[in-house]
Amino acid sequence: MTTKKQIAFEKIMTDFEEMSDLILMQLNQIDLLLDLGEKKLTEEEAAQFNNNEQKIDQLEVKLSERIVNVIALYQPVASEVRQVMAAYRIIISLERIGDYAISLLNYLESIKNLQIYDELSELLAFLFQSSVQMLRKALFAFIQQDRDSAVWVIKNDPMVDELSRKLIKKGFRKIKDFDEKKKVIASFMSIREMIDNIERIADQASNIAEAAIYYIEGKDLRHMSLLDE
Repeated sequence: MTTKKQIAFEKIMTDFEEMSDLILMQLNQIDLLLDLGEKKLTEEEAAQFNNNEQKIDQLEVKLSERIVNVIALYQPVASEVRQVMAAYRIIISLERIGDYAISLLNYLESIKNLQIYDELSELLAFLFQSSVQMLRKALFAFIQQDRDSAVWVIKNDPMVDELSRKLIKKGFRKIKDFDEKKKVIASFMSIREMIDNIERIADQASNIAEAAIYYIEGKDLRHMSLLDE
């Protein structure tokens, strides 16, 4: 017989997976733009994007309330407490990633010099896809209690940082090749902000992976390391 406590936990995980799916849908929209070298969503896509963002915000509030209620009402055991606390940490990261997605779209649309965007778009797309892959693996690690996937994410975070630095250096070199310096610099600064937001997505993916390990093992890697790996 299914207990009220089990139902409460199932509702948390159902909402959690819905929020995760919405975030990945948002990022997929951006990925398609970058892959095609486009700068702006269609009117219909933009409306769906904004609608998804509202749903994400609503789910964050609903999940926070569900988590507080399940702790207050059902006296969860230690492993269950770790599960809901890890989920709480993750939904905070997911909401921030949703904000980064909005910023990415805004900065992408503000790029005026298409030539420098074309020069950097392939690397930018690869950097973005690397961060999204980290996020997917981190969410999988939590949902499936897969420690190896969580460790992979944490260990790959420095790789995204290094890619970001290389992309920024390449951008600076490209600026010297253009004559219209003002437009080029303004466009590169928008691209630089995009790079920063993509790097933050990777950082949040790493935070999610750390939360997954906390759920699986009870280890809080915010105060520890993976030196034993």
